[in-house]
Amino acid sequence: MKTKNYWIVGLLAVLMTGCPRMKDKPDAFGNFESDEITISAEANGKLMQFNLEEGQKLKQGQYIGYVDTINLHISKKQLRQSKKAILSRIENIEAQIQLQKQILDNILIQQDRVHKLFASAAATQQQVDDVDGQVDAAKKQISAIKTQKQSVLDEAAAMDQQIAQIEENIRKSVIVNPINGIVLAKYAYENEVTGFGKPLYKIADMDVVKLKAFVSGAQLPSVKIGQKARISFDKEDLNLQSVEGEVCWIADQAEFTPKVIQTREERVNLVYAIKIRVKNDGAIKIGMPGEVNFIQ
Repeated sequence: MKTKNYWIVGLLAVLMTGCPRMKDKPDAFGNFESDEITISAEANGKLMQFNLEEGQKLKQGQYIGYVDTINLHISKKQLRQSKKAILSRIENIEAQIQLQKQILDNILIQQDRVHKLFASAAATQQQVDDVDGQVDAAKKQISAIKTQKQSVLDEAAAMDQQIAQIEENIRKSVIVNPINGIVLAKYAYENEVTGFGKPLYKIADMDVVKLKAFVSGAQLPSVKIGQKARISFDKEDLNLQSVEGEVCWIADQAEFTPKVIQTREERVNLVYAIKIRVKNDGAIKIGMPGEVNFIQ
């Protein structure tokens, strides 16, 4: 009997040794995605230059091209000429002010004399009233001319605002890439006419990508924002490459399992979407599948 038991134990040991060890089943599956940005035109006109191609890697602040700005430059030149003509009126106004001040000074001298004569009974009240009226009239005239000057300055300031607006439109006519990334799609071409808000190209920062995966309701309590996870994805020769990531988003509502992830039987289950942020050395492409093992 003992011999029989030893034989069974030995057989089990051989079977366990000869069979390959099963790998741990991934906690979740998903596909890689990235934050894509569609760059649109901020000006109307013809694309005079547009230097980019799909798949090209661009740097933040890199010059891409520009929209025709000839009409804007013409308008800017016209406004500057108009402003110059407006400011030329200031010299004439200043001359009028100086003349009126000189007249006022003379009247003030005359006023002083009349008041002294009136004090010694050598002048009448009518003479005093007349000279006082002349002083008031001269002061009002100076004030009116100064108002004209301020009106001209306000008009010139309005011209400055219009010039600044045109300069801003010229700045927006220059296409500058806003982020580091790879061009995913090109929607416009050189010599085409574009308009404000019309898409020019789509770009994505591929240095950091996200794996959108799905976990069950039972798994959800153990998944937290900031949690570390081991992400595995296909490499050459059907091998898996692994990188470490961090959970950055968890859906607040459940959804049915996406068709592209699970079998038909499992698609009736409710799951929660999560996103795991992963640094990319260039090996990960958008749409690639990935497996998740959470690090407890």
